[in-house]
Amino acid sequence: IVLSRDLILERVWGWDYVGGSRTVDVHVRWLREKIEPNPADPVRIVTVRGAGYRFEG
Repeated sequence: IVLSRDLILERVWGWDYVGGSRTVDVHVRWLREKIEPNPADPVRIVTVRGAGYRFEG
């Protein structure tokens, strides 16, 4: 299942969140730094270009 940035924003920060979708990218980067063996080549939180993110686990 691929989760779009908008869906993640809505579910995590709420539908009334005013910031941009890049907030999701920043938090995903932080998560990758914590859980990925190599954050530069992620295998657990994968970017699906043009769609969002997919969790492989």
